[in-house]
Amino acid sequence: MLMASPVMTPAHAQSNQGPASVADLAEGLLDAVVNISTSQNVGGSGRTQPQMKAPDGSPFQDFFDEFFKDRQGEGPRSRKVSSLGSGFVIDAEEGIIVTNNHVIDGADDIEINFADGSKLKAELVGADSKTDLAVLKVKPVKPLTEVPLGESGTMRIGDWVMAIGNPFGLGGTVTVGIISARGRDINSGPYDNFIQTDAAINRGNSGGPLFNMKGEVIGINTAIISPSGGSIGIGFAVPTELAVNVIDQLREFGETRRGWLGVRIQPVTDEIAESLGMDGAKGALVAGVIRGGPVDDGSIEPGDVIIRFDGKDVDSMRDLPRVVAESPVGKAVDVIVIRKGEEQTIKVTLGRLEDSEQASADETGDGGATDLPDTLTTVDVLGMTVAELTDDGRQEFAIADDVEGVVITAVDPESAAAEKRIEPGDVIVEIAQEIVTTPQDVEERIAALRQDGRRNALLMLAGRTGELRFVTVRMD
Repeated sequence: MLMASPVMTPAHAQSNQGPASVADLAEGLLDAVVNISTSQNVGGSGRTQPQMKAPDGSPFQDFFDEFFKDRQGEGPRSRKVSSLGSGFVIDAEEGIIVTNNHVIDGADDIEINFADGSKLKAELVGADSKTDLAVLKVKPVKPLTEVPLGESGTMRIGDWVMAIGNPFGLGGTVTVGIISARGRDINSGPYDNFIQTDAAINRGNSGGPLFNMKGEVIGINTAIISPSGGSIGIGFAVPTELAVNVIDQLREFGETRRGWLGVRIQPVTDEIAESLGMDGAKGALVAGVIRGGPVDDGSIEPGDVIIRFDGKDVDSMRDLPRVVAESPVGKAVDVIVIRKGEEQTIKVTLGRLEDSEQASADETGDGGATDLPDTLTTVDVLGMTVAELTDDGRQEFAIADDVEGVVITAVDPESAAAEKRIEPGDVIVEIAQEIVTTPQDVEERIAALRQDGRRNALLMLAGRTGELRFVTVRMD
């Protein structure tokens, strides 16, 4: 009996041939992606010199360690350190190239290697360590190929992407994958909002472009997670929705000029949300207002929860610094806050973010009781002993003159307060957004919260130098 041959439909034929080729797309993009070579002169000092190190996980590490172990006393030397990375041309006429800051950071010389084998020296236009971006400029001797910046905000998890770069110095290399996740925070900077991809990214790919299937750059490849140093399918790219504003500012000013709101913030936890009567944990809790800042006029107050900024939702604390920084200096924006259970809209004019940070005084405490005058009124509540803030108390705990409230003189180490790292010398300024000035106020506010059925007490605490923070303490 003869068996009929299976009928091959066009769909079957296509599935047997694999996915559609990306050769045409890659061919049109390769010339715009460059290899970046940098060098830096490192001088010796004293009787030691920098020790060479094999790549992480290299079987030759023991050899390197042994070979250089006895060479540390040969006196000061100077050597040239080289590194490799990737970049891409975004303006062919002006010779503008984008890469990562860490690719060129500290470099004395930057050389751009193009796909056709030509080389050009590059100058640094500007760099931003917070987003790890840098803009370079070359003087073209012949026409360059540029690529457009696309809209990363339209990309979805599962969309195909292509990475082109210079892994391990091998030259133009194409890899393909999908977007695995969006909005990743890998704790590399204050504005983390990475695209995660499984397209193979290795050392040397840093600064290279991540393309969508239209040939538009939707990310700048920046980091990988890898125990071995090679790709395991977890790479991260700065999205263009974050990068475009930074690139434009670096080109125009040679530096970034970010918006500044002038508040200190902390996360809204489930306990804080419950204490404030909110439906759920969202937004950024204002823990303090910076003196001389844009909102040091009473428009925004400690205890406010910012849930929307300039038309953009603030779902979590880490969203706020990014959307503020992306806003132009001097722009008037609407800020929606929750204040004492009600939404309010506040008009704010942004200042310019100051990069320099002032060091804050360290706070110390031993968790034990402190000797205070016998006549001082104290109250024990929630595992804390609280007292009036007198001149003696200020001197005992080194509390600044402008701090007002009720001082904590002792904390039970087994209490919920101790779990939240409350210490003697902390000052209770508010409880559940109500000001307290005496120990009796503290006692009455806690009693009122218990009567209302609250499980947590929201305390605004001032440190010894006046910096504020919010803490929730269980009232079990």
